[in-house]
Amino acid sequence: MDETKLVRMANDIARNFAAQRHEDAVAAVADHITMFWEPRMKAGLYAADRKALLPLAAEAVALLERGAKVPSQTRATRFNAADESHRSDGA
Repeated sequence: MDETKLVRMANDIARNFAAQRHEDAVAAVADHITMFWEPRMKAGLYAADRKALLPLAAEAVALLERGAKVPSQTRATRFNAADESHRSDGA
């Protein structure tokens, strides 16, 4: 994979999460890479020039390389239990 493209993609992800609290943003970037990037993409990113990564992306990549477990940041699929109500955006 083209390392330049992978770095750009990682930086784009970091920009999308940059408004979150720093620790949450790092976890979200790492989670996104874990969930949606295939192994060759990750390997290419790990081999890329880190100076080109935004600090947030670099921190997330370092976290993943250390083998740290990051909690899933994907809450879009959390549903109410059968007896819960009035917790949707539309309510």
